Amino acid sequence: MAPFVHACPWCYIGKARFEKGLAAFAHRDEIEVVHRSFELDPHRAKSETGPVLEMLASKYGRTLDEARAMEAHVATNAHSEGLEYRTEGRDHGNTFDIHRLLHLAKDRGVQNALLDLAYRANFAEERSVFDDDTLVALAVEAGLDETEVRAVLADPEAYADAVRADEREAAELGANGVPFFVLDRKYGVSGGQPAELFTQALEQAWQGRALQPVGGAATAGTADACDIDGGNC
Repeated sequence: MAPFVHACPWCYIGKARFEKGLAAFAHRDEIEVVHRSFELDPHRAKSETGPVLEMLASKYGRTLDEARAMEAHVATNAHSEGLEYRTEGRDHGNTFDIHRLLHLAKDRGVQNALLDLAYRANFAEERSVFDDDTLVALAVEAGLDETEVRAVLADPEAYADAVRADEREAAELGANGVPFFVLDRKYGVSGGQPAELFTQALEQAWQGRALQPVGGAATAGTADACDIDGGNC
């Protein structure tokens, strides 16, 4: 299980690294990957969107130059994984509707496709993922039915319980930030770790050796991540 936030750059990077680590794992074809919802800013109103740089500077008492440096650090990591990353011109906003659509996509078997499209739109392209028309376009591109997508967006309770259930589970597992990976529901790996560490963690979990019980004082390794207050995002 991997709690992901489409607006968290370390989830964007961490997903790519995890997939590389999984590809090097001998039993990769026997592994099921489940994505869970996690909101970094759950109290932000849906209408409250704005530029990422200004948000970072305001929320953490940084100058715009310091915010740009934070984004440059993320971009360097993204580029090292072959990912495109725009350091300016991106928006920040409420992600609840996107999580709801990802649960619809899971039911229809295209969750990973929609997640990748949302990441690409948010981090690599000049497409705001915080408006319904963009979300509909991404969902249809992923293979969902437009009428069904619009019906979910029009009903604020559609899949809302599923999102909240994921968030409760994350809290019970001790996930205070993302990305956070749970292996075999027993071991936790926090942050956008190198691909090699994910391979090692998968091997250790497969063999049943103690990596780190979920909910313990620490998880395997340390790496950049987004915490519940936004962290490096």
